[in-house]
This record gives sequence, C-alpha cells and structure tokens, in this order.
Amino acid sequence: MEERIARLRALLEGKADCALITDDIDRRYLTGMKSSAGYVLVFEDETVLIIDSRYIERAREVVRHCTVIEQENAVLGQLAAVMKAHGARTCAVQSMSLTLQRAAVLKRIQGIEFLTDSTLSDALYALRTVKSAAELERIEAAQQLAEDALAALLQELHAGMTERDVALFLDFHMRRHGAEDLSFETIALTGAHTSMPHGVPDDREIRQGDFVLMDFGAVVDGYHSDMTRTVCVGEPTSEMREVYEIVRAAQDIARAVARPGITGAELDEAARAVIREAGYGEAFGHSLGHGVGLEIHEYPVASPARRTTVLEPGNVVTIEPGIYLPGRFGVRIEDFVVITDDACRTLTKIPNELVCV
Repeated sequence: MEERIARLRALLEGKADCALITDDIDRRYLTGMKSSAGYVLVFEDETVLIIDSRYIERAREVVRHCTVIEQENAVLGQLAAVMKAHGARTCAVQSMSLTLQRAAVLKRIQGIEFLTDSTLSDALYALRTVKSAAELERIEAAQQLAEDALAALLQELHAGMTERDVALFLDFHMRRHGAEDLSFETIALTGAHTSMPHGVPDDREIRQGDFVLMDFGAVVDGYHSDMTRTVCVGEPTSEMREVYEIVRAAQDIARAVARPGITGAELDEAARAVIREAGYGEAFGHSLGHGVGLEIHEYPVASPARRTTVLEPGNVVTIEPGIYLPGRFGVRIEDFVVITDDACRTLTKIPNELVCV
C-alpha cells in the first residue's frame, strides 16, 4: 500500500496539494481494508484515513501507512481541519465516481478549491490498470477456485438439472472453498437460452444434446476472476460443433496477438475478423473483453470503440468472443490474460476445447 500511495503522490505532484478518495474500491486499493464508508486524504507528507465507529477498531488493526482517525459527526469540519493543518489549498477529487450531491456538499468547505477534472481519476486509473505480482497472485487464486468449481460440476452435470441447479452448484462450491464473494451473479444457461449473452438462470432443464453456457467467477481478498465455458451434455450437432470451433479459433487468434502496444480496438478486431469471415459477424454483438481486478469490469477495454486504449505490461484483460443465434443456441468462451513485456500470459488454466459430458 505504501508503494501505491507513493506512486499516486508522484502522479499528482504539482497538480494538487492533496487528494480526497471517497470511492469504496479505491479506498480499499490504497488502504488494504474493505469498508462501505470513509475518506482517504493523501498529502505530500502524510496519508489520513477518516473512518466511522463501525470500522475504526479494524482500521487501527490492519491499516498501515495511514494515520487513522475516527470520523466525527461534523465530518465536513473535520475534513477542513485536516486540510488546513497540512496547508492545503487545492484538493483533487474523483470525477468518475463523485456524485453531484457530494460535490455540492464538499464545496461548503471554505478556502479549498476542489479540482473536479479527471486529474485524480486518471491517476488512479493509471495505477489500477497495471497489476503487481501480489495482485496477480490474488486474481489467480480466485481463478483457481472457479476452475475447481467447474471441474466438480462436470462430474455431476446431467440432463434434468436446471439452470438454477448449475448456478447454485458453482456458487456453493466457490464459497465453500474460500471465496470471499462471487465476482457477479453467476450466469448458467442451457438450450436456446444460451443465445442470450447475459441471460438469467431459471427453471429450464438441461436436455440431451444441449449446450450449457456458464459465466462465473470468485473473489479472493478483493480480487475477481472471470471465466465462461460452453459445454455440451451429450453429443452436439455438427453445426453446434462448427460454431464452437469458430469461437475457439477467434479466441486463440486474439490471445496470439495480445501484447504491449496493441490497442483495445486491434485486439477486438483480431477475434472479430475470424467470426466475420466465417459468416457470423452479426452474431457477435458485444466487445471482446475488459479489465479485471478489484472490480469485475475495469480498464482497459478491448472493443471497436477503444482505438486510443493501448495495452501495456501488467494489464489484465478478458478475451471472450461469442456467437449467438437467437432461439437456437449460443457459444462464448472466456479466458483472461495478463500482458507481459512482449506478449501475454493466460491466467485461465482450464483448456478451451469443447467438453461433452
């Protein structure tokens, strides 16, 4: 955490006297502690965490590199006093997450100019998109929990199970084996429902010959994993197998070109071109991928619109092409990779070949 704070100070040098972090995720990123409230003030010579009585005992136990202060009822006056004590006149705030209401409240503090441009948000973006070795360890631990859950499910998956049965199996297994949380509400779809990229599991039963599409992940120490697998219960039709192999080829091509210097749009196009040339261009509507970390959707993003997003070492990004044929079936395969100095390393260990059970 000390290194992160030091890097943030360096990025803000000459731009603001202090920074005010109010976003829950960014507060955890800088302090290492999960909470639903609190204020982090980063000055040139000190970092202060102001947090209420619900969290104060825990904060004093686990937060390092910050001066921990219990929040008073009149928190505006408390913030003003801390800023004044450090001689601050300008304060950068998080334009990407600060609400208009909170911004209006902060402006009541006299003698402080709040910088509502993207200075602080851009700095935190630059820090969080490049993952450290410790962050990658947590992401990989979360991914291992998800892969273990899938392996266990494949031993039990059969016709007659419902979509809800599948989702609950995955959820319970991940939580039972150490997940702090689920990355998001697990998607488990079968049959014609697999043509809906983000469908909601219901009581539809798996039938012989159905695809089952599962998109899920676990959280370890705040860090998320993300994976999609499409498997078949019984034998797929030749068309189903053909579509699966097109999606798989698109993913393999994207993984092969993922490297520093490539843009998000170029990475997306590498996979999209394979699907388009196979005649299914209109059946792949969403972006190829997104960043993963303390949030399930982070920067960078791999999409046609991200022509200025350039990947760099330490970026974690999903590669999840898909083909969706409404009312019939759909296929998505999702792995995620970390960009290395000259290529990428796949964080998903389970193969992407079609599995039939």
